[in-house]
Amino acid sequence: MPYTSYVDVLLILTRGNEVLLARRTNTGYSDGLWNLPSGKLESGEDLEAGMIREAAEEIGIGLRRKDIRMAATVHYLPPDGQARVGFFFHADRWSGEPFNAEPDKCSDLRWFGFDEIPPDTVPYTNAGLDLFRRGEHFSVSGWTSTADTAGDSSEIG
Repeated sequence: MPYTSYVDVLLILTRGNEVLLARRTNTGYSDGLWNLPSGKLESGEDLEAGMIREAAEEIGIGLRRKDIRMAATVHYLPPDGQARVGFFFHADRWSGEPFNAEPDKCSDLRWFGFDEIPPDTVPYTNAGLDLFRRGEHFSVSGWTSTADTAGDSSEIG
């Protein structure tokens, strides 16, 4: 059976040593927890276009392709079993002032120091922020697998 997964774009918007987080509400996914501005990629949309669209929809800012850079990728399996692949983009310049453009899906929007990320943050977001802080670019999170020996030539028959 072919593998399917949600494809998410998540924005690590920084201002100095701070990152912008939004508290989710009424979405059915991680409601009440802090998350990066983010969303699912739409059909016919490339990753950068999806990130630019989500930034405008969720926090009302303008981004251009040259304003964002790929920061990290996380292959995440949450407890509900709906696998996700998250592409975390970083931006430290944009146009406009961030605001809560989706109050029906977000109850709060705040800047946090990287050393003050709230404990009630979506684990997926934490995984991407941890990679970003360490300067690393890929991880898997939430998966338990016996495939640790997948590339071991001793298993080839």
